[in-house]
Amino acid sequence: MAGRNPTRKAAQRPTRSTTATGRTSGGLTDEERAAVRERAREARRGSDAAEGEREVLAKIAEMPEPDRAMAERLHAIIKASAPALSPRTWYGMPAYAREGKVVCFFQSAQKFKTRYATLGFSDAASLDDGDMWPTSFALKRLTAAEEARIGALVRKAVS
Repeated sequence: MAGRNPTRKAAQRPTRSTTATGRTSGGLTDEERAAVRERAREARRGSDAAEGEREVLAKIAEMPEPDRAMAERLHAIIKASAPALSPRTWYGMPAYAREGKVVCFFQSAQKFKTRYATLGFSDAASLDDGDMWPTSFALKRLTAAEEARIGALVRKAVS
């Protein structure tokens, strides 16, 4: 084999087979790849506030129960607690941004087939408390106590 270096391995191409967990060898599940495609579409879209509100409400309407009811309630709590935040979608999830930066978002349990929904906060949220603080919260259901705590967290996040 003239011209070839026998000690050099041939470049291996990653396979695209799916594992039992639904992940491809590329590391992303079908749901994760769909979220990345959503994010690319969102990046190409403008930042019209009315359009963002419509898209968030449309995403919420697509959710199965009980996530839909929880997302509707969170939407109302976030809008009441921080009117300066603009609704928009982020990776296909309802999110709320200030000056174009996502501050918080809702991830339904069904989106990535998890056992609970999540209310998450980005690094743009002012939740700093010492050297360590939570940035996401698991949600199974909303009671008055959780709603009050979420309102307070959102107000702190935009302070």
